[in-house]
Amino acid sequence: MRPPPWKVGELARRTGISVRTLHYYDEIGLLCPSHHSDAGYRLYTAADIARLQQVLSLRQLGFPLEEVRACLERRDFDARQVIRLHLARLREQIALQQRLCRGLELIEHSLGSAEAVSVEQLVQSIEGITMIEKYYTPEQLEQLKERAGQVGEERIRQVGAEWPQLHAEVKAEMDKGTDPASETVQRLARRWMALVQEFTGGDPAIAASLKKMYEQEAVVAGMDTGPLREMRAYIDKALAAAKKG
Repeated sequence: MRPPPWKVGELARRTGISVRTLHYYDEIGLLCPSHHSDAGYRLYTAADIARLQQVLSLRQLGFPLEEVRACLERRDFDARQVIRLHLARLREQIALQQRLCRGLELIEHSLGSAEAVSVEQLVQSIEGITMIEKYYTPEQLEQLKERAGQVGEERIRQVGAEWPQLHAEVKAEMDKGTDPASETVQRLARRWMALVQEFTGGDPAIAASLKKMYEQEAVVAGMDTGPLREMRAYIDKALAAAKKG
């Protein structure tokens, strides 16, 4: 792989961002290439690409372009905080998807064994489906479908069983007042992040949609989002402590 500097076309191909968008960012002074070739072509360096990542992260967190510019120009701007917000959204996404998967599996089992499917099961399934369609774009839903195919049904079932257990362990440590910097909580945080990464593949746009849903919905797929937000905050503290260490 050839290292930067890259021309605008190459940067567009590698990142999936349109040339038109990159030109626009240059025009408004949000992302100006550090160099130009003798022929006048824009040349983007590694530092430019790092700034582009920050721009996109802030955009996916819901910031308008003017606020993105203001954030990046602040002396105390912390790129790590943006990454932490993305990670938080990814954690929420895995919880929602696994809960919906478990609900659909129950319905599938009931239909296959000629058992009656309860109204509550159907309502929860509809709730999960419509809520997902409300917050995710068709492209994101397709990405989730592809990711599920990559992970495989057996692994999805395994992870679906792991999450409730992990939530219970995290809550137990929270209730005991265990320091997030302790090895016990650090181990839980590593498990949490591994499950998130395995399912999502680290897509920040999908994570942003999930965070928005959890911020705006009190109940997601029959699950009270309040306790999950508390656990996320606890895990965030553990991850921050790990970085300091």
